[in-house]
Order: sequence, then structure tokens, then C-alpha cells
Amino acid sequence: MTDRPLKQIHLAAHFPGVNNTTVWTDPASRSQTEFASFRHLAETAERGRFDFFFLAEGLRLREVNGLIHDLDVVGRPESITVLNALAAVTTHLGLAATVNATFNEPYELARRLASLDHLSGGRAAWNVVTSSDAFTGENFRRGGYLDRADRYTRAAEFVQLAREFWDGESVRHSGPQFDVEGRLSLPRPPQGHPVVIQAGDSDEGREFAAAAADIIFSRHSTLAEGQAFHADVKRRLAAYGRKPDELKIMPGVTYVLGDTEEEAVERAAEIRRAQVGPQTTINFLEQIWGVDLSDHDPDGPLPAADPVVDSTLVQGRTRLGDPLEIAARWRAVAAAKNLSSRELVIEVTGRQSFIGTPTTVAAQLDSHVQNDAADGFILVPHLTPGGLDDFVDQVVPLLQERGVFRTEYTGTTLREHLGLPVPGRR
Repeated sequence: MTDRPLKQIHLAAHFPGVNNTTVWTDPASRSQTEFASFRHLAETAERGRFDFFFLAEGLRLREVNGLIHDLDVVGRPESITVLNALAAVTTHLGLAATVNATFNEPYELARRLASLDHLSGGRAAWNVVTSSDAFTGENFRRGGYLDRADRYTRAAEFVQLAREFWDGESVRHSGPQFDVEGRLSLPRPPQGHPVVIQAGDSDEGREFAAAAADIIFSRHSTLAEGQAFHADVKRRLAAYGRKPDELKIMPGVTYVLGDTEEEAVERAAEIRRAQVGPQTTINFLEQIWGVDLSDHDPDGPLPAADPVVDSTLVQGRTRLGDPLEIAARWRAVAAAKNLSSRELVIEVTGRQSFIGTPTTVAAQLDSHVQNDAADGFILVPHLTPGGLDDFVDQVVPLLQERGVFRTEYTGTTLREHLGLPVPGRR
């Protein structure tokens, strides 16, 4: 690390409740659909002076063998609807919605996001996601039509058109994905363009982020992996005439706090066992093996048979890779550490990034940012809606004492929180 000024840490709050990592059995767990839950987490994040509040999105309930996994809850109100309501009860917090570029249209979405930006006084953000999943597409007229290779082609053209609409000028466009002519029925948004977030980790995804995104939501939470990802993505920016600080890298991370290191480690283990119970273990195995494993003992060894490639048993989940390669890797880990199926799933799906006392966790977060492994973090709590209460009460003051996190908001828009310029008109 050099003698450069301390980098300021950016923080965002991810609302839990879209997968099994939410501990629904905790007595403090509440609804993932009631407005009171969204309000609690948003107000906690604003009290902690976070940059923004982040909502994921699911367009169809995931299924295994035709059945919905009842501990894997994705059903909740539509993201922009929730954020418009939160705009009325917050004053500074950015409001980020995940919206699919495959199953929406540029004008319609540009108008909805511009509306949120106006109603919130310049706090809107869009997390751009894509899909080539025919199962999800069955909910739409064009179900399943988009080839996987065309996902980013459509997304790039979609973002380009949305930005043209946000600029308020007449739009005339004829391209591979869209043929439109018109102009937005609203004035230019307060931020110029709402902040654009992108979450792809493939080479295509990294290049798309370098060209079009303001934030990249990464999955690299260890120091070495984060530094490699940070360096790779930042070096791509120059090709698009952009400076390194014009794209913020914010991995999704978890944390567990304790009064001592030992207590935190013990609590983390308890949370992981609650997140990966017997039913969830079988669900993960079926995702890889592609066969009905309802009779499999989750506390026994991994299945002896090889996975069925191209199985359609599990619907609505992102493909993790080649099932045969994954099974071989999992078997090697299980054999080396003498793990049962459940212990193995806990081992390979663990996302607890920072575990320790508040002092330890604050130091680790700061170290990652100062050593260019990240520009900030999207915190993914394990509890709805009070999962960030202890972080805001115990860790944020320590980051403020270090001089690496704001004590008060100095701007009113999300771009101001992030240190991003207002885009010029195209």
C-alpha cells in the first residue's frame, strides 16, 4: 500500500429473502413481502449512512422435480414498486432495483426508472440482469427465445437505448434487438442517468461492466481473488475512455459478529447449519446430479452414481458449470475432509466472508478496500429484516473512527454518494 489518501468505503444493504441463506427458523425472522420489513432494513441502512439499498429479483419460483423448494423463497413484491414506496420514508439512501433486460423493453423500463429517480430526488439505480432460461421465459410471450450468446448483445443495446431516452432527446434506433422511435415522456432524471449496476463475472460480463456499468456486483470476497478481479476490470476501462474511479467494484459479502473471535466462529457455524438443513442439502445435490434424491441420506456420503448431464429436474436456477466436473471436485473435497453430504454442501456453498469481533471485521473490510480488492461491499445479511442492525450499531462507528466511512451524507443523490459524475448528454 502506498502513501495515497485513505480510500473511502462504499456500503450497500441487500434485502435478504430470495434463497436459503436467509435463516427462516430464527425467531426474529419476519415476512419477505410486508412493507414493514423493507422499511426496517432501509431505515437501518440510512441510519448507517449506506450508499444504497439493493433488491434482487426472481421472475419465477424455482422448482425441483416440479415442486417449489419451500425454504428457497423468491416470491415478493416487484422491486421498483417497493423502492417507490421506500422513497417516501427515506431521504438520502440510494434505491437499486434488479430488472431483467431480456423480458422488458427499453422505453418502458427507462420511464419507470426515471420516475423513481424523480420521486426520490436522484436516488435510483438499475441492476441489469439477463436470462436465457426458457423456464423463466414461459411467463412471457417470447418465452425462451433468446440464445445464451445473445444475452449481453441485447443488454448492451438495451442500456444504450435507456440512456438515450433518459437524455430526453428524440430517439431513432434500428438494431439487432430493438427498432424504436420516440422520446421519454418525462424530463431528464435528476442524476442524468440512474446508476447502472451489473453482476456478470464471465469475460463477457466484465467487458459489459467496463463499457456500460457504474457498479459491478462481484462474488470475489477473498483478498487475493478480489485483487485479481479488481485489477482485471479496472484495466478494461481505458478502452472505453473511462477512468478507474468511474466503476465501483462491490462484492456481495456476509459477516458474523461476536464478543470474541471464538464466539463469532461458533455463531457462524450455527448459522451455516441453519442455512443448509437436510432439505436444502438434497436440493443442492439434485441441482448437480439432476436426479430425484429424496431418499438420499443428507448425513451420509455423496451419491455414488454420476450426475445426469442436461437434466431438467431443477428449473429456475443458474447453471453452476459442468455437473461431472463439479461432482468430481465435490467428491475430492469430501474425501479429503471426511465430510457428509450436508457438511460438504456447507463447505462449498459458504459465503461468510467476514467473521470476528466488530474491531476485526472493521479492520478486514478496510484492508480489502485499501489494498484494492474492492471499492466497497454489498452486505447480504442472513436475517429479515434485522440482519444489519448489529453491523450498523457496532461496525460502522469503527469504520468512521478509521476515517474511511462518512459520518454524514454530504450529497443528496446516489451519484454523489458514490463519487460518480453526472453523465453528459449523448
